[in-house]
Amino acid sequence: MLARGSLAKLTWGVILRQRMGNLSSATSGGLSSTSCTQFVQDVVSRNCVVIFSKTSCPYCKMAKNVFNEIGATYKVVELDQHSEGRQLQEALAQITGAKTVPRVFINGQCIGGGSDTRELHQQGKLRPLIEQCAPCCSAEGSGSGSGSA
Repeated sequence: MLARGSLAKLTWGVILRQRMGNLSSATSGGLSSTSCTQFVQDVVSRNCVVIFSKTSCPYCKMAKNVFNEIGATYKVVELDQHSEGRQLQEALAQITGAKTVPRVFINGQCIGGGSDTRELHQQGKLRPLIEQCAPCCSAEGSGSGSGSA
């Protein structure tokens, strides 16, 4: 049995987590994990290049800079500015096996993060990947540095 002080701390912890969006979607009113996964899949399928990013992340900036250098059009989803950012990052972890950002997708495939993107560019392999994009994807790019979806 919990002591009275412990119960108050537990209740406050639940309230605090609820305000910060840490509770499950059923409690906080957010998207379910299935909906988040579907959102990620939809964005990735509609755009040749997608960067799931956070605005203050240096590796995210690195990835964006590489695409800017080569003049590629890309879609950015800034997870720290998206109302379901935390849940989307969890969905990305399930899809890609990596919890970190950025998660960069080209033509529906995750190529990794910022260092991976830079390395592919240095090896001359990045532009050919972009050029292989399906016609539906290359026509629907949202512009360099576009905002969240």
